[in-house]
Amino acid sequence: MSDAPIRLLLVDDEVGFLEVLQKRLGKRGLNVTIAISGAEGIQVLRGRDFDVAVLDLKLEDMDGIEVLQIFKKMVPELPVIMLTGHGSEQAAREGVAYGAFDYMLKPCDLDDLLKKIRQAVDQA
Repeated sequence: MSDAPIRLLLVDDEVGFLEVLQKRLGKRGLNVTIAISGAEGIQVLRGRDFDVAVLDLKLEDMDGIEVLQIFKKMVPELPVIMLTGHGSEQAAREGVAYGAFDYMLKPCDLDDLLKKIRQAVDQA
């Protein structure tokens, strides 16, 4: 892997959470682009290349599984990590069945998320 920063697409409709995560991951050397909806995530992915995506399972505008399926059609090799809260671990497992790299429960430890992001990029 090169020394270039990991290009991360972060999709979540909780704006405060997104901004905090963007800042904290940015301080750890990642190049983080945020999208506050599934539709925005799809638009952003159309125009740019990413090494990995972190996608919330519960979005206001679209189901996270639906967004995952669209991402996988657009960029089949893109590793996608699903984030889930609300006790929807079963749906997150369904995401893995649809090609997600893995899933993590929210709130997740930042270091654990960073480790998972690096694993996804290394295996891509």
